[in-house]
Amino acid sequence: MNTDNLQIQIKTFFGLEQVLAEEVKKLGGKNVEVKNRAVTCEGDLGFLYKLNYSCRTAIKILVPIMEFKAFNETKYYDKLYKFEWDQFLEPNQTFAIDATVNSERFSHSQFMTLKMKDAIVDYFQEKHKVRPNISKDNPDIKFHLHIDRELVSISLDSSGDPLFKRGYRKEQTVAPINEVLASGMLQLAGWDGKGNFLDPMCGSGTLLIEAAMIAMDLPAQTFRRNFAFQNWKNYDSELFKTIKEVRMNRVKEFTGKIVGYDIDYSALDAARANIESAEMEDVITLRNKNFFDSEKDMFPLLMVFNPPYDERISINDDDFYKKIGDTFKQHYPNTLAWLISADLDAPKKIGLRPSRKIKLFNGKLETRFLQYEMYDGSKKGKYINKELE
Repeated sequence: MNTDNLQIQIKTFFGLEQVLAEEVKKLGGKNVEVKNRAVTCEGDLGFLYKLNYSCRTAIKILVPIMEFKAFNETKYYDKLYKFEWDQFLEPNQTFAIDATVNSERFSHSQFMTLKMKDAIVDYFQEKHKVRPNISKDNPDIKFHLHIDRELVSISLDSSGDPLFKRGYRKEQTVAPINEVLASGMLQLAGWDGKGNFLDPMCGSGTLLIEAAMIAMDLPAQTFRRNFAFQNWKNYDSELFKTIKEVRMNRVKEFTGKIVGYDIDYSALDAARANIESAEMEDVITLRNKNFFDSEKDMFPLLMVFNPPYDERISINDDDFYKKIGDTFKQHYPNTLAWLISADLDAPKKIGLRPSRKIKLFNGKLETRFLQYEMYDGSKKGKYINKELE
């Protein structure tokens, strides 16, 4: 593997590709290209470490090591068996394979994964007289298998656990928002740490913590302990240590306010535990407050939130969203507000026209990320959020 010019593939969620591409460019990626739910680029080993450590909207970062065409299972096995797996895997290391298969010819991903495992084990058995073991939960080396029709691509997973597992989450409410999605939403909303931030229905605090990390320029994986690349044969611990030190030296003080409201005490307890775990107690303020009874008390203000689903608090949908719209209009003049909802009729129920709508996925749920711009009465001519007719 040429570590001076690695081909790198970075996975993300649908709708966050452009945000990810901008992050990769800022971190120093070369030949950045936007794909479906992914970005590709080139960089050296140090850049790969930096990407894993710093990138906020990456789910996993892969390095392709092999590509071939196979028209039947025998050809598939033979190609894999002949590959020099000991370039990447020591006989005494454990490994795991995750797979994405989109092929009529090879329709069962589990079977194709099993055949790949057999090829790797047989290779080591023949060459080294040793059988490496599979470890699904905590493998030393993780391979990614991708089959698109007859094209087979094998990559090394440099991340290990998905990168939304930041390491700060200790407690959670029902269906908390994914950390990568939360960071992507904040970046789409234009949050850069200037001004003040409010999440008026904060749940377990993910948006608050991600907002604080962006505001302080704290690397996304500050609290994470392990990456898969640390088990690679070419791992350079001194290089990774230097990259972490350089990034941490860029952390800055945040002078604004980041505030979360919730009416649910158990949600606030979970948020408090996570904020303490992220060492953000001095940066984030929590309040037991009902958004519908609140008024704007921070200037300027960006608001981003994920209204709760019925699992967390029972809501009458139409009335709930109408109250959000009424609160925007009556209590939050001159405010930019964004919310995500899986209810695709939410804009009608809110009663205001969103100035932007972005399609995102929260897990498998299709959602809309909606922007509302509120102006006070003196700017009626500029009113973007006209009531729906």
